Amino acid sequence: MILVIDDHPLFCEALEMTLSEAMGLATIETASSLETALERLRGGLEVDAIVLDLNLPDVAGLDGLTRLRTTAPGVPVIVVSSMSEDRIITAVLHAGAAGFVPKHSPREAFVTAIRAATQGGTYLPQGYAPPAKGAPPDAERGAIDRLGELTPQQARILALICEGYLNKQIAYELSISETTVKAHVTAILRKLGAQSRTQAVRIANSASFAEILRGKNPT
Repeated sequence: MILVIDDHPLFCEALEMTLSEAMGLATIETASSLETALERLRGGLEVDAIVLDLNLPDVAGLDGLTRLRTTAPGVPVIVVSSMSEDRIITAVLHAGAAGFVPKHSPREAFVTAIRAATQGGTYLPQGYAPPAKGAPPDAERGAIDRLGELTPQQARILALICEGYLNKQIAYELSISETTVKAHVTAILRKLGAQSRTQAVRIANSASFAEILRGKNPT
């Protein structure tokens, strides 16, 4: 079973038809938001691979990919996006994606990517130029690594912190005690190496596409 997370119905329908015809997949689940997909996975939905559009209303940069990999460890995630700059692809792969497919790619690319992912491989789009070996790591790479250490609950709390929620509001939103929230915030700061909530937000934001592209070399 393949889970497609995308908020564009036409894209979901086209991809579902492509995978059904080319791979004989009878069951393809779709979700229009990251949170819907996460709820299904937490509820026991078992899938062989996930196709994730990072340009979702409730996805900020690489946060969605990080949360998916934490919630469904071992399940390959293929990222699709209309943004296909090399720096974004590099960041996505470093965050643990099993492949990246630009949305304008022909249908065969999606089939090849999913086949490669389900067989333990990685799909790279044509024309992608990986960074030279030995190149110094980008600043966002460390942020991606640290964000990947968060538990699903901690990732949700950090997302709410980034939206400006206070501990009391987070407790209400997640139906947990304020004491529990404080304990999670302390753990989040420790894992991120942050001294304050403000610094934690900066670290989270540094893994966003806006920050990644800001450092892109001019061409």
